[in-house]
Amino acid sequence: MSPPFEEVRLSLPHIELAAHLYGPPDGQPVIALHGWLDNAASFARLAPKLPGLRIVAVDFAGHGHSDHRPLGASYAIWDYVYDVLQVAEQFGWQRFSLLGHSMGAIVSVLLAGALPERVERLALIDGLIPYTGEADTAPQKLAEALKAQMALDGKRKPVYAEFERGVQARMRGNIAVSREAAELLAQRGLMPVPGGYTWRTDSRLTLPSPLRLTHAHAMAFVQRLQCPVSLVLAEQGMLHQQPDFAQLLSGLPIGLTHLPGGHHLHLDEEAGAQLVADCFNPFLRSS
Repeated sequence: MSPPFEEVRLSLPHIELAAHLYGPPDGQPVIALHGWLDNAASFARLAPKLPGLRIVAVDFAGHGHSDHRPLGASYAIWDYVYDVLQVAEQFGWQRFSLLGHSMGAIVSVLLAGALPERVERLALIDGLIPYTGEADTAPQKLAEALKAQMALDGKRKPVYAEFERGVQARMRGNIAVSREAAELLAQRGLMPVPGGYTWRTDSRLTLPSPLRLTHAHAMAFVQRLQCPVSLVLAEQGMLHQQPDFAQLLSGLPIGLTHLPGGHHLHLDEEAGAQLVADCFNPFLRSS
């Protein structure tokens, strides 16, 4: 059986990204953005359950089959925002919706807050604003980032003798996922090397951020949103673990849906993907 998507490469002015295309060419335009260290396969269960939409699920730079950024470049969150804007330009989309999970949700909010005239709707999964840092911690954070960057050349990615060991490692990652989710992400994220398999991801993705937005900076983007926003919160996800998150959302025009499952509820199992799809289908397809 052929996959429900088309594999494409997008030659942007500054980098080449890989992506999966779902749905009819004349469907409502949606750009789908995955989480940190994941890839476009994050939407393998969800996207086919969103009929009538033209979904472009990209591999972020440094992830999956997309190019890595040049030597000397970094992976600042706002650089991803520019990448997404260039993806929209490539398709000729002046207005489009964003479907984002985790880091992808954060990138979506930054873009929609910066250029509200370009974004039709925001469909977010367990993500909203980046980790923040206040001014008094900035020197320490920069020092940590510089030291980690200097030490990076001495580090090597893990090599798994068998593909299955890579799958098991992904199941036990920073954020645990189901076996099925790990297999989907690993199929796109692992590559053969002498001695076995290793991850395609750029090692620089694991470096600490040299500079973080303050809480006030981050909330300014949320408060500038002008489009409808639907946020799915996983009951065993990351946002529920933040004690002040409910207060953060107080007074904001964001539609909230609480669903059972973990941070990757849209990928861990078909039932979770269907619950998310049931939430987003009427939202993304409404006029």
